[in-house]
Amino acid sequence: MILRRLGTVFPSLLLLLFILFRFVPLHAFSAKMHKGIIFDVDGTLADSWKLGFDATQLILKRHDIPLITPEIYHECTRYATPDRLARHAGLQPGDDEYLKVGKQLAQEFDALYIGLVSKDTAAFFPGIEQLLHSIPETIAVGALTNAAEQYAHAVLRTNCPVTSRLSTSPSIYSRFQSIRGADTVPQPKPAPDGLLLVCRELNVPAHQCVYVGDSPSDGVSAHAAGMKAIGVLWGSHTAESLRQAPFDHLCSSVEDLHAILVEHCK
Repeated sequence: MILRRLGTVFPSLLLLLFILFRFVPLHAFSAKMHKGIIFDVDGTLADSWKLGFDATQLILKRHDIPLITPEIYHECTRYATPDRLARHAGLQPGDDEYLKVGKQLAQEFDALYIGLVSKDTAAFFPGIEQLLHSIPETIAVGALTNAAEQYAHAVLRTNCPVTSRLSTSPSIYSRFQSIRGADTVPQPKPAPDGLLLVCRELNVPAHQCVYVGDSPSDGVSAHAAGMKAIGVLWGSHTAESLRQAPFDHLCSSVEDLHAILVEHCK
């Protein structure tokens, strides 16, 4: 009796499975099975503020624009490079020359900045390499910066050792399935556009991702994108400014961040 029923049901199950795998895209399944982690770069992964500050001073000096203090630099890192440099030049959004000057200064800055990336100028913070190694291979990994996309690639390539052909584990750099900068997204942070684009490229819904960053704008961007936000306190911005931003968690150490990401990866 039982065998007869199984003989009736089993073909139906096989037919259902055939239909599902024949007509439903694989990403419809993988999106529900996987989660994602997206990282900011400067001040989150890399200790690169001095590189950005020094390059900024050189560009300002080249155009006879008054130099800035480290405090002003840190405060303005929440903006994309054209906006930041236009503000350093004394302009404000809505000024006639704001967009033009910002674009010109940003192009010069990126050309200089990217070429100066090295282990001396943009090294990972202690423990970051080990943290990235610890992320399970089933978790999608991406990066979004308000700097140029090629700068993000340069920092990650510089810090992520490439494994040999004989190695069975991928290099950290190859784990980043999507890397985007302010120059290759519809709108930079704090708009959510960049994060949503990275999510699409990772093939993971936003609500199954977390964004890790060091700026208040990172928290705003993640919140607008519908994902959880983790703020790190070792970057350019004060703990008070991050507490006022919409972060779900704040981490004072890489060990704290690791513990939170372990929970996210479950």
